[in-house]
Amino acid sequence: MQHISESVFVGLCDIVGTLQQVTFRRESRDIKEMVDRRITPYNAFITMTSGSRREGFRLKGSDLDVMYWPNNHRVIMDMSQSEYYNTANTILILSDNFESLPGFTLLQLLTPKTNRDIYSALVRMNDRVYISSSIFRHLTCSKIYPNSTVHGPCGSGVLGIIEYDHAYCFVCDFWPSSASSWIDRCHSWPSPEVVHDIVRNGCHFVAIGHPLGIHENEEWRISFSQAEYKLVYSMNHCQFLTYGLLKIFLKEVIDQQSEETSKLLCSYHMKTTAFWVIQNNTLPYWCPQNLLTGFWVCFKLLLKWVYKGICPNFFIPQNNMFLTKVYGPAQNRLFLQLHELYKKGLACLLQSSSIRSYIIDVLYKPRLFICTNQRHTFSEVRHDIELASESDVNLFSPQTRLTKAIQTVEQLVELPLTHYQALTLQRLTVAIFQNLAFITSNKYTNTGVNKQMYIADKMSCHMLKLATKLGCVSDVLYIAMYYYKTLRYREALSVLEMTKVKLAQPYLMYSACERVDRQRYTEAVGGQSWSTKMRQAVADDIVLHYDICYISELIPEQQSAIQNTEAILVIPVFLMVHFLDCLCYRHIDATLSQAALDELQVLVHHDQGMYITYLRRDISWEILGICQQITGNLQAALYSYQQSLTQYPANGIQTATHMRIRDVVSQLNN
Repeated sequence: MQHISESVFVGLCDIVGTLQQVTFRRESRDIKEMVDRRITPYNAFITMTSGSRREGFRLKGSDLDVMYWPNNHRVIMDMSQSEYYNTANTILILSDNFESLPGFTLLQLLTPKTNRDIYSALVRMNDRVYISSSIFRHLTCSKIYPNSTVHGPCGSGVLGIIEYDHAYCFVCDFWPSSASSWIDRCHSWPSPEVVHDIVRNGCHFVAIGHPLGIHENEEWRISFSQAEYKLVYSMNHCQFLTYGLLKIFLKEVIDQQSEETSKLLCSYHMKTTAFWVIQNNTLPYWCPQNLLTGFWVCFKLLLKWVYKGICPNFFIPQNNMFLTKVYGPAQNRLFLQLHELYKKGLACLLQSSSIRSYIIDVLYKPRLFICTNQRHTFSEVRHDIELASESDVNLFSPQTRLTKAIQTVEQLVELPLTHYQALTLQRLTVAIFQNLAFITSNKYTNTGVNKQMYIADKMSCHMLKLATKLGCVSDVLYIAMYYYKTLRYREALSVLEMTKVKLAQPYLMYSACERVDRQRYTEAVGGQSWSTKMRQAVADDIVLHYDICYISELIPEQQSAIQNTEAILVIPVFLMVHFLDCLCYRHIDATLSQAALDELQVLVHHDQGMYITYLRRDISWEILGICQQITGNLQAALYSYQQSLTQYPANGIQTATHMRIRDVVSQLNN
């Protein structure tokens, strides 16, 4: 049994992630949100990633869970807590759970002024004004992505191949009294430091009422999403992998038993099971040899809960999460199905397509040596692919926040940062330099004061060159964009030729497509620092923010993106090279400009995901159309714009595309 456990442990490290992988996923996300919160104005919305991705999972089919709340709104538990806030700039909301079931509450608005969505969701009950969760949920469902559908308290949908759940909510700086018993239970796990951190960070309220509540449409549920990811962080890696195994077991085994019962249990029930088992100290020693024992203890507790029809919330046990869901005939059928799996013992895991082979390998080769040292199960190249993806930073900051971002980075670098936090801050610094360079140039271009323009130009060039020393291969393209914008076409082409050489290297890692020749990459940069690898061998897509002019030809697309709630345009790096080639040569050599356009056309028409990902097809066809329209090939441009509209609208440029189509049709008719 211990030998099989070790094999499954190694397999889960491959499927779920090693300790090293999970650590940099978490630390990278944490530092990004730390910066984001520090630079977010008091009257704006705070963003927090939650759920599986925040916990460190990257399982196929996992949702992207994000919570949003107004920074200047605060929920208080009683009126005495109002003294902690400046009511001149803070809108207070009172939690009123007198008539609500455990874990739910009404939210009474205490301050008359508030934002439009909240004002529209107000209802009057007993001469008091409350925020209706059902109305608020309806108003905010599609606020981030249009045409989202209501799923629990969230707006839900699919972005490309990723399912998302976005929840608008409210934050409370205080720990709810209904969850005070949880603090008293924390004797062995989690540690006092973790308990203190969780309690001092309070909770959230999400827009959904209890199905049996007398005010279901007005009630809000207390959310412990922040506490939960901190609890998952405090698990050791064997405990985390056991939780991962429960998620896999639910998806690949339990949900496959019957379509009728496949939606009764969810990942949250698995997480709750793991929390209770760890805290109750049922298994004293969590290690690779005991992984399956830990899994079995969790499964037995889940089976007991289904039998009783009671799944106690980890923070508020009086809140039975099976109520209205796992009861009656459906509960009986689910119990019988789980009991059949239980009778098979751990052999029931053979029904999992992901886990089966790791068990069979040991059964057929009982003397097989298994190394549970995770450093030996994780290749350098795979580490770098994920590091490039996880440390990537899209600085969603208007111009006014960049100065605050610089100050924040300066403060953070003085702190004792982990290796992965420092790498993420490095990528953030690159983005800041690039954006500031264009902002500085745009600010002084039209002043007419030559000295100011000269100084601004020197500063912009210096920042862009600094960014290339800290960034990756593709960051050099920002210099080429800047030279094009400032009419230095030959300098831009010189940078482009240098960039083409680097992008053509056989060892290049194109992180957007996770494409790399592993052997050549290792031979070229293996063993070197991540900074060196980025400068020499890593390329990423180009990010353009909606409020900064980089290339005037793309201003309509940027304006369209912000109208469609997209703050950035993301352009494939190889496409950007040909785009700039075409634009620059147009001012120097018509023949070479046409040759660049031909190369761009071949790339867009024939790429099969090697250089242009699925989510970048809309902007790729758009850019091809722009170049064709500029050179006078209107029929080809019309076709390209029409193709852009048929792609998944990831960049939110449809408004600009329709405008360009009207323009081309008008030219053709004239």
